[in-house]
Amino acid sequence: MKMNDYIDLVNKTIDKLMPINYPHKIFKAMKYTVTLPGKRLRPVMCLETCRMFGGNYEDALPTACAIEMLHAQTLIHDDLPCMDNDMYRRGQLTNHMVFGEAHAVLAGDALLTFAPQIILKNSKELGPDKLIKIMGEYFQAAGAYGVIAGQVVDIESESLIKAMEISGGVDKDDEQLPEILNYIHSHKTADLFKLALRTGAIIAGASDKQLEEITEFGQTLGIAFQIADDILDETSTFEEMGKTMGKDKEAGKLTYTALYGLEKAKKDLNQLIDKCFDILNKNELKSEVFEQILNKIRII
Repeated sequence: MKMNDYIDLVNKTIDKLMPINYPHKIFKAMKYTVTLPGKRLRPVMCLETCRMFGGNYEDALPTACAIEMLHAQTLIHDDLPCMDNDMYRRGQLTNHMVFGEAHAVLAGDALLTFAPQIILKNSKELGPDKLIKIMGEYFQAAGAYGVIAGQVVDIESESLIKAMEISGGVDKDDEQLPEILNYIHSHKTADLFKLALRTGAIIAGASDKQLEEITEFGQTLGIAFQIADDILDETSTFEEMGKTMGKDKEAGKLTYTALYGLEKAKKDLNQLIDKCFDILNKNELKSEVFEQILNKIRII
């Protein structure tokens, strides 16, 4: 399977898995953000990992689509006025701009619980042992130890930066800032990458060693992806990214570029991409899809 084949398969499956039922507005709000045009990186990585470890990627399809639903949930809530207050996502109006803030909150809440139902209802052939493991991975990544933790610390970091500015400026040599930034990137971004990779591996019946290998890959790729996003927030345009650019800098957010500067961010990004390739090669993991993803993220 090629990258575009996976994307088409995920898009078609999501459309089938998300009919518009009563009450119509909440299901429309849920489906709106899930089906916005996107790269579908997380479901693609889930499917490709399953294939790479010798499994049938179709067995991973419900889980892959559920992870995209979870990802959409994080975007809906991240865009809310009480969070980042964004008007656009992937070139379209954000959920709360279309359906109102209350329905956007509820759509995010609904997706958080709808996604695991999709896995349980459509993956019975995997057996109880694998399903329990998948559920454990899902709730770990989705909850207070995962993306929510990353979002909380992201919000708290804004107050920290503002306090530093008031007291005489941000001290970029402050030892706590790199640790905080790494925590944010690990949980806001890398946790969903690892969820996609680990569940794909579990469905394929991967060994504990293989799970460790793919987890290291996911952590490294997730950090690289977020650094690339921080760079693009400063260097790209609305037309290219489909969202308002420069908001992180304007809001005083703790980002990789804010802490280390643009040039170091580019250098470190490419080193992380090289490390990802090294992990694949060292463990003899062959994947044109992952190579394509890595080369797409790399900034020359």
